[in-house]
Amino acid sequence: MQVSKLSTLTLAVAAAVALSACGKKEEAAPAAGASAPAQASAGGDVIKIGFAAPLTGPQSHYGEEYKNGVTLAIEDANAAKPTIAGKPVTFELNAQDDQADPKTATQLAQKFVDEKVAGIIGHFNSGTAIPASKIYSDAGIPMIAMATSPVFTSQGFKNTFRSMTSDTQQGSVMGKFAVEKLHAKKIVIVDDRTAYGQGLADEFEKAARASGGDVVKREFTNDKATDFTAILTSIKGANPDVVFYGGADAQSAPMVKQMKRLGLKAPLISGEMTKTPTFLQLAGKEADGTIASLAGLPLEQMPGGKDYETRYKARFKADVATYSPYGYDATRALIQAMEQANSADPKAYLPVLAKITHQGVTSSNWTYDDKGDLKDGGITVYKVQNGQWTVMETVGGGAAAKDASAAK
Repeated sequence: MQVSKLSTLTLAVAAAVALSACGKKEEAAPAAGASAPAQASAGGDVIKIGFAAPLTGPQSHYGEEYKNGVTLAIEDANAAKPTIAGKPVTFELNAQDDQADPKTATQLAQKFVDEKVAGIIGHFNSGTAIPASKIYSDAGIPMIAMATSPVFTSQGFKNTFRSMTSDTQQGSVMGKFAVEKLHAKKIVIVDDRTAYGQGLADEFEKAARASGGDVVKREFTNDKATDFTAILTSIKGANPDVVFYGGADAQSAPMVKQMKRLGLKAPLISGEMTKTPTFLQLAGKEADGTIASLAGLPLEQMPGGKDYETRYKARFKADVATYSPYGYDATRALIQAMEQANSADPKAYLPVLAKITHQGVTSSNWTYDDKGDLKDGGITVYKVQNGQWTVMETVGGGAAAKDASAAK
């Protein structure tokens, strides 16, 4: 993106502003990628919150919906006219496109550090969040990522937190579910070799084997592939009961279509990056029978789900897909920690965030363990029937999830 030339004086002013995480409100238009803040009160400070996710390319639908949730959270926080240390403040979102690329993610991470943002929501992918987390950790900046790889919070950093349950939880639930509920004996696993896809597949395999399943084949592809004919032809010869795929909908959709075309009768099982409206659109009628997991409760059963859905549709003229409620809760938890600490200084509010108890949209008890994983994370299993995702079972997630399961 081209950036217009600035005068020497303007550059000097911009540099001075970037030295503070809570700089004075700027009169100039926001930089590319940044959303304009709400009008601050006279003399109020701007608290900058960084956001990074894929906003272009085949995963942009994930990033855009995720960003919408963060945007709504910041708008709600600003509407309450917040104050910190006795002064009115305005929260400002600086949203950047990391293209789901680790190198771009680390460059953006250093940019956010240099600009002294107060906190980070993101990154979306495990493969971007993990390398970026070291840069944020060195700078002492808290980050709440959507990343689900177990590696993300097992590095020993004090600044890393999740928005969703980890692959350990999702993979374990789905591996056991495949064997005990779907009665699968012969299992084939395919992953896209990303930190997310491979990590989810690894956890699925562990749980499936522990439950008595036989993993007869383990194949891999990449997150750019669309032709799986060779892999699926090999898989067909193994005559599996289920095929598990660790990866995104840009691959799982053509994969399930090719499975049906080749006469593979085994259902495709996958994770939350497949449980999307985009998968249904791309896979068409061949989507039916696909099974996927997603963290937490279905939207209509979330503590604040119905109200959130109404407000989201009114604001963005679109349906809630998958990630935005978690982005919303992560942002509100980050802001709540600043307000409780009465400071936007990461050193002051990071310990508060680590012990936060937040009543959110997705959970009435948003809290973290000592690694930064959510304590109260449940998993819901969905199946495509007649072109729509339908709930099969909810596992874990506290009393609300148990009640939801019992009600079925």
